[in-house]
Amino acid sequence: MVSTKEFRTKYRTEMIDITEEVRDEVIKKGVKNGLCTVFTTHTTASVVFFENKDPKLRRDFLASLSRVAPVDAEYESSDENVAAHIKSALCGQRVVLPVVNGQLFLGEWQAIFFCEFDGPREKRSYHIQVI
Repeated sequence: MVSTKEFRTKYRTEMIDITEEVRDEVIKKGVKNGLCTVFTTHTTASVVFFENKDPKLRRDFLASLSRVAPVDAEYESSDENVAAHIKSALCGQRVVLPVVNGQLFLGEWQAIFFCEFDGPREKRSYHIQVI
């Protein structure tokens, strides 16, 4: 069974910590030892592991991606959100992590983030599957 979480985003690019929602879903599913997959079906967003203590690192990450794929660059495609598609492809749409003793197995500095690259959006979603 896949659980879906829906929400709004506020900015063109942002990183939203979704770790607690994922952690709650793992507990709710009751899986003691297994795997948790978190993914998005959006092609202009990503789900990533990232450092969870210093918000400046998140801003640096988004700024670095914007240097790799700037919004105002000339692209062959006429699609207005080309840069968002490129960032999403570079970061990926999913993470998979172990569930050990009924808990997400994350490092001390790790968190799970939904990355918005084409916001703000009224309706974004990510999906959680625990097996």
